[in-house]
Amino acid sequence: MSHGGARPQREAEARLAPLAGAWRSHRRQRRRRALLAAGLVLALLWLAAWVAQVDPRLIWSKGGNVFGYFDRLLTLEGGAEAGARVWHDPAEWFWGWRRWLRLLGDTLLMAYLGTLFGALGGLLGGLLAAGNIGPGRALRWTVTRGLEVCRTVPDIVFALVFVIAFGLGPLPGVLALTIHTLGALGKQVTELVENVDMRPVEGVVATGAAWPQMAGFAVVPQVLPGFLGYALLRFEINVRSAAVLGFVGAGGIGQDLIEAIRKFYYNDVAALLVLIILTVVLIDAVTSRLRFRLLEGHAA
Repeated sequence: MSHGGARPQREAEARLAPLAGAWRSHRRQRRRRALLAAGLVLALLWLAAWVAQVDPRLIWSKGGNVFGYFDRLLTLEGGAEAGARVWHDPAEWFWGWRRWLRLLGDTLLMAYLGTLFGALGGLLGGLLAAGNIGPGRALRWTVTRGLEVCRTVPDIVFALVFVIAFGLGPLPGVLALTIHTLGALGKQVTELVENVDMRPVEGVVATGAAWPQMAGFAVVPQVLPGFLGYALLRFEINVRSAAVLGFVGAGGIGQDLIEAIRKFYYNDVAALLVLIILTVVLIDAVTSRLRFRLLEGHAA
């Protein structure tokens, strides 16, 4: 009986041996690939650190200066409470709040106009660049490359160009934000359009409608909730960008911020940063709620 039971077992082991060998080989290959990937990541990390001149010893020895800078930002330099923390004398800390709020309003208007004009252009550009409904290959290629240029060139570069052309003020900032928003939202709209349900499109086309009617009645209603959500997110991003554009003279609160940084007005830098951060936090809370309601309504 023992010999009779051992034979089937040996036959089963013989049949399973190739599978077991293949499984062990597969595991070795996976292990080698994982080690190769880890080695490649470490090599690229070392190369990036070498190119960027990242010196751990320098970071360790000088890293405390970062905290020292923030310590100066939060220490009053004048007034009755000089030497104390800035929140001990808010009137001294926010001495220029009227001017700063006006400049902050300019920044918000720049972001609003740049988002509005850029969103309208991005919606049209996205419709024209979409592969499933684009009116022509040549036009689609041209629009796609144009959108790539708009979102690839940094908005601060556009702002510099427009400052040279039109002078200092909010106009260069609005134009720079418009172009960059057009490129970014155009790409997002393209992806939304390329994932729409084509049955309404085919139905509208079957009635003999032209391309504008097809896009307006069959495509835009499908992508509108997602597009508005992206536009609200872009507005939040543009508020931060508008503050930075002031560094090159494009208007807004950024101009006073860069001047305070250059002149080492530490308390003014801290006050301006607080205003910008609070504004962005408020806008983020409002736009996040609006995006949630848009998506919730679309799902319903």
